[in-house]
Amino acid sequence: MSGRGQRAALPLEPHHRPVPRPHDGLKVEHRDRKGRVGTFDFDEIPVCPELQRAFARWFAEKCAPGGGWDSLPSSKAMWFRLTAFGRFCAEQDNPPQRLVDITPALWNRWRMRRPEGIYGYSQVIALGGFLRRHDELSEATRSAMAKRLPLVTSTGRALAPDEFEEVRAAARQMFRSAHLRIRANTEHLRRWREGSFEQQSPDWIIGEALDSLARTGYVPYMLRESGTKRTIHRYVAVLGGEAPQYTWMRLFLSRSEAYALAVLLVMEFGLNATVVSEMRTPRALQHGGSGGFPIYRLELEKRRRGAGRHFETRNVPDTGADTPGRLISKALEATSHARAFVTAADSALDFLLIWRNSLPGPRNASAVTPFGIGLTKNAADSWLRETGLTGAPLQRLRKTVNVLHRREPGQNSQDTHDAVYVLPEPQVQQASVPIVAEGAESALAHARHTVLRAQLADAARPDSQETPTAACCDYKSSPFSPHGTGCRASFLMCTACPNARIHPKHHPRLAYLHRSLASLRSVLGEETWAADWGNPFTRLEDLKRRLGDQVWATALASVTSTDRATIGSLLEGQYEL
Repeated sequence: MSGRGQRAALPLEPHHRPVPRPHDGLKVEHRDRKGRVGTFDFDEIPVCPELQRAFARWFAEKCAPGGGWDSLPSSKAMWFRLTAFGRFCAEQDNPPQRLVDITPALWNRWRMRRPEGIYGYSQVIALGGFLRRHDELSEATRSAMAKRLPLVTSTGRALAPDEFEEVRAAARQMFRSAHLRIRANTEHLRRWREGSFEQQSPDWIIGEALDSLARTGYVPYMLRESGTKRTIHRYVAVLGGEAPQYTWMRLFLSRSEAYALAVLLVMEFGLNATVVSEMRTPRALQHGGSGGFPIYRLELEKRRRGAGRHFETRNVPDTGADTPGRLISKALEATSHARAFVTAADSALDFLLIWRNSLPGPRNASAVTPFGIGLTKNAADSWLRETGLTGAPLQRLRKTVNVLHRREPGQNSQDTHDAVYVLPEPQVQQASVPIVAEGAESALAHARHTVLRAQLADAARPDSQETPTAACCDYKSSPFSPHGTGCRASFLMCTACPNARIHPKHHPRLAYLHRSLASLRSVLGEETWAADWGNPFTRLEDLKRRLGDQVWATALASVTSTDRATIGSLLEGQYEL
């Protein structure tokens, strides 16, 4: 609607989603959400032209907006799988000439030749899913491609506590240094733009260099005849040098520093590397908390969760130092100039993790030169070289956070979290040993209190001593009192004592005790009854089961007045010492 309430005019032509198609014969171009462009030439796949065209056509459909591949690494990964499959087909005695020539036997040979582990598993699953949706293949081949494979889980272990702290310290140190550097130079730039420095003074020239850096990504430079850039001398003199730490690093993160920020985000929120790499810029909500602190909304996407469950939002408050929201505040501040430059060039590239490429050019081309977006394959290597660490991939780091620190799923179902991350982890298994042992001991103790341990006998033994509930055969060796001191336990515990003997003379009395305890249940609260009488009642239930209903009914019919008086005194505590 327009401002006056009238409907806006529709375009003359209906909208059509742009669909990339093979061009120049068998070339497909893919532009992803970060603006990165990749070109794939299907002439390079060593199969017959008909298969090349089919692969290119399907590939182009997936590269189209909404086709399923929103990231250039997704299309590159499938390209390498198709190329490997094409080489395999070319090695066969009778290479397939058409789609129908891709038989179940051919596919199974391909599957069996894949390497063991997660790499080979992903090759089979991904390529099979790409190919089998097309009706041009035979039904038998598509069924073979859809065959379920045993799940292969990652063998990566969580970081040990000392390794985790070492990684965290290195990431914090690198990002904190970068954040303070950018903050100081941002303040200098602000003062320059306000006119706080005397013109042509060293501080003024630094401010002029920073202004050019924020607007163009470069300190003012001259082009050499070779086409390379040379920073103008007057700026080199006041900045301290021409190296990155003296020039563009004043306002932008380096690749390694962006990786350090990604490490901290994974540690704080338990996200995986792809989610962090593609995280949109968090927005501060209009209404913060009562203290006026900012609350950021994180918009997260994890495509592997399945249709309808890709997206997730989290509200993260910045309530002070060392809070998750404070990390977001610092990240926004450290990337502010890079994000402003990139979004000014393309508003769709509104990502948090943006850094300055140290060697911008054709070899390191990106959506907006000279900046890079998200994590690249060599970012971890660069960070490890600068920190001197031996290895800390984000996958292991995420597992460490979710399994050992947060102890809850991170964008996974509870079943996946338990089966894939928690149960295979050696540190969890080791930590579980005393817990399992304690649980077993607790279960054993509970069983001893709730299962009849007194022995059933046909008649009384000459050496036994009668109690209100059973006959005791070893008064000095009670399991409930120090050895040799005599039993000091309640007579209700006789049914839980291996030294006790229960013969037919005791059956009426115990049957009457069982009924008396059941009647108390109706007048006492459940918690009170369970605490005072629950275990003795359960042991009598066990006795009733062992004797059988007929014997139990006969025992109840045989209760005497003496039995009633004895049980009444027992329940009233008259036998307690």
